[in-house]
Amino acid sequence: MTMEEHHRRLEQMYLSAPINDYYRPSIQVADGEAEISIELAPKYFHAAGAVHGSVYFKMLDDVCFFAANSREREVFVLTTAFTTYLTRPISQGRLSAVGRVVNQNRSQFICEAVAYNDGKEVARGNGVFVRSKVALEGIPSYARRPTGAPE
Repeated sequence: MTMEEHHRRLEQMYLSAPINDYYRPSIQVADGEAEISIELAPKYFHAAGAVHGSVYFKMLDDVCFFAANSREREVFVLTTAFTTYLTRPISQGRLSAVGRVVNQNRSQFICEAVAYNDGKEVARGNGVFVRSKVALEGIPSYARRPTGAPE
């Protein structure tokens, strides 16, 4: 399997996760990086009318996860630590996050991410990811050949 197909399969796996029926994100995965975007809606707000911190966390963790897994073709990676810095409340527009692997060794991936709301930085995060024992090929939404992929 090519790296390109691996990246498309990761995107397919992400979009098929039941939790993403709620967020309806878009995703792009490349070598050592990922980008995710959602359209904001009141269903993501806390009682004071701005986006809840859990939404920022999910986006930042997800982009780092997929940046790390873009470099790991055999197994699912796991988040072992993640720190989130919320810098600006938001309540409308689009929330996008970009994550990149900044260091990698035999046992872990270290990633950083930044979230933007219509071009303005609103949050940052960094995390550590490790290889699990869960084979990617054992995950049905990853194992299925993406539509339009060459045989």
